[in-house]
Amino acid sequence: MDKKLRIGSLCVQAGYKAKNGEPIELPIIQSTTFKYDDSDEMAQLFDLKKEGYFYTRLQNPTNDAVAAKIAALEGGVGAVLTSSGQAANFYALFNICEAGDHFVTSNEIYGGTFNLFGVTLKKLGIECTFVSPEASDEEIQAAFRPNTKAMFGETITNPGCAVLDIERFARIAHQNGVPLIIDNTFATPINCRPFEWGADIVTHSTTKYMDGFATQVGGAVVDSGNFDWMKYAEKFPGLCTPDESYHGLTYVKAFGKMGYTTKLVAQLMRDLGSIPAPQNSFLLNIGLQTLHLRMAQHCKNAQRVAEFLHDCPKVAWVHYCGLKDDKYYELGQKYLPNGSCGVIAFGLKGDRETAIKWMDSLEMINIVTHVADARTCVLHPASHTHRQLSDEQLREAGVAPDLIRLSVGIEDVEDILDDIKQALEKI
Repeated sequence: MDKKLRIGSLCVQAGYKAKNGEPIELPIIQSTTFKYDDSDEMAQLFDLKKEGYFYTRLQNPTNDAVAAKIAALEGGVGAVLTSSGQAANFYALFNICEAGDHFVTSNEIYGGTFNLFGVTLKKLGIECTFVSPEASDEEIQAAFRPNTKAMFGETITNPGCAVLDIERFARIAHQNGVPLIIDNTFATPINCRPFEWGADIVTHSTTKYMDGFATQVGGAVVDSGNFDWMKYAEKFPGLCTPDESYHGLTYVKAFGKMGYTTKLVAQLMRDLGSIPAPQNSFLLNIGLQTLHLRMAQHCKNAQRVAEFLHDCPKVAWVHYCGLKDDKYYELGQKYLPNGSCGVIAFGLKGDRETAIKWMDSLEMINIVTHVADARTCVLHPASHTHRQLSDEQLREAGVAPDLIRLSVGIEDVEDILDDIKQALEKI
């Protein structure tokens, strides 16, 4: 049924279908474990010879239903929910990288991801090379090594609002025999489905638009099922050679297109366990049911706000790909023709204190460390989310010191504009 439905219907219907006499809303199976009468049946579950539930760290019916919905929305073969978006990015890479490996990533990515890749993964023996998405094919190609295992980028960058040329990144990744991993958090599958442009794996911070109401922290890893792991078996031994911790099972041979997803659950979740609580997945599912409606309103409101800021004499610059003179307008039209997201990056004329005074003068708009919420919210990344980065690192990550990240919500746009205007009058 899911494959025949359009994306708005998938938001509501995919992942769970009530049978006769069952609850219409996805039930919360808030249980750590599941009972069996037959010991051998449980043994088969542990050996991955039979499908079923035995411990929520590995599988849970509520979590699995929401994962299936997200996979359907992205057009993937399978998905795994994680405890956060950061966990999703970590698992997506750690599932194919180990000590001594390397990957290439766009340098215009979320500050937490920048630190995860450049600092924390390095402690695990996994190195990365940051490349500018504006660099030439030749410059990006020069970053690849014999031990490179993946390429990474964000559809719309957080917080700079740049649009990635996904098709170009996919072509370069595939020329080097590695998958392209795309963080699609800001666009969501409503406005962009990276698999259609050649990406192989998609990640999300489901904390953001997918939830939409700041009720839960979560993430997701979605596999397209398109990357031919066996073609490059020597690069990916974890998927293509026997796993001695699972009785010599070879994931890609045993599970085909579900090999990557199965390994992530059976090996990484088994050992590291960054799962969401079923209650959180239930809340996420409620948010997903209105995702297609909310994204349209976010984009409609953000376009109005971006146009106002663009013409405001107190504003130094605005980045929003819906503006016709924006640097990323053409890429936005290619990858995001129905709208990008509600997030706008802009700078005020003045200094850092000017931005802070404007933010402190807002009345309805919230200063929070969150983004992509039903409520309009604002943040100064250099002072908050990215404050661990030096000025040089800020510039490398595409974050100007005066950058203000405005996440336009779904309130009445006139009220949003009124609050922006009255705060501007005070600077």
